[in-house]
Amino acid sequence: MSIQEVDFSKTLSDEQVYESIMSHYSILSKDWISHQWNWMNGVYRPFNDHYKYLIIISLIEKTLQFYTQMNIQYSYDEYYSKSYLQIDKFSITELCEKLDLPKETIRRKVIELENEGVITRNKKKIVIDRKAFDFIKPAQQIKFSAKYIYLVSKALNKDKVYSKKPDQKIIENIIKKRFSLSWSWFYRMQIPSIIGYHKFFKDLTTFHIWGTICMNQVLNVTDQLNSYKNKPSLDYFATNNIVIENLGAETGISAMSISDMTKIPRATIIRKCKYLIGENLIKLNQKKQYLLTSMNFRKILPYQTQIFKYKAKFIRKILNLLVIS
Repeated sequence: MSIQEVDFSKTLSDEQVYESIMSHYSILSKDWISHQWNWMNGVYRPFNDHYKYLIIISLIEKTLQFYTQMNIQYSYDEYYSKSYLQIDKFSITELCEKLDLPKETIRRKVIELENEGVITRNKKKIVIDRKAFDFIKPAQQIKFSAKYIYLVSKALNKDKVYSKKPDQKIIENIIKKRFSLSWSWFYRMQIPSIIGYHKFFKDLTTFHIWGTICMNQVLNVTDQLNSYKNKPSLDYFATNNIVIENLGAETGISAMSISDMTKIPRATIIRKCKYLIGENLIKLNQKKQYLLTSMNFRKILPYQTQIFKYKAKFIRKILNLLVIS
């Protein structure tokens, strides 16, 4: 049997990916915001509750980590062929620490998940029922992630630090082929990222609403960003300045539109937006539409910097998988 040699000169570091993401932000920002917005919609919709979904994927991520430690790997189809998923050594305290939530909240939501038949507990063991897998199966999310990774790979090619030139389908296939490993990495990016926003915005519904306003803002200045397509890419700071500078009376989004897009009740949106206005993170225009403020950029920068580092680590691992596969 031949032994595969890894050419380490062709592999990426976290720093290389991070620097590329930050320096090519004008061509990557729209797709990343769309990636995260679709993810948040997928988190909210199964239960109309972000935290219940996070509890389930936190338990799944723990199991995926165990598979990795034991060198057990499943493809996408193999993983979802199971009738149930068992998680050992279930702990309320562990979930509280991971999700930065009070014990009473975690305990209450776990009981609700039991009553809904999604999970079953037996002492410290927990079983996730097969019927829950339909809303956890990330078929669409894999496509969104593969598209974004593909765009980052093109930026890395341009920077001459990555020689592989995979298309989106190749990236989708490697994620599905090495699914239990790849999705463990995905959750290790998303869970702390989302919890980081939870800490900043005080709750995830507020973040989801702010993210929808942010996505609308970026889409409204797409023409300005697209005008740079044949010019050198703009970095994170220059891109955000364009987004802020092109705020106008027509760029906002109404509470009703946010509700239609997210399925969050309109009354909840209005209440959360009052908080965001009070924090000077959004403002209301004359048409009663919400839009970002320049304060948003400065306040959220430290959180986004850390989140982009989680993102760079995930992308680096997937792209390096292609090097050694």
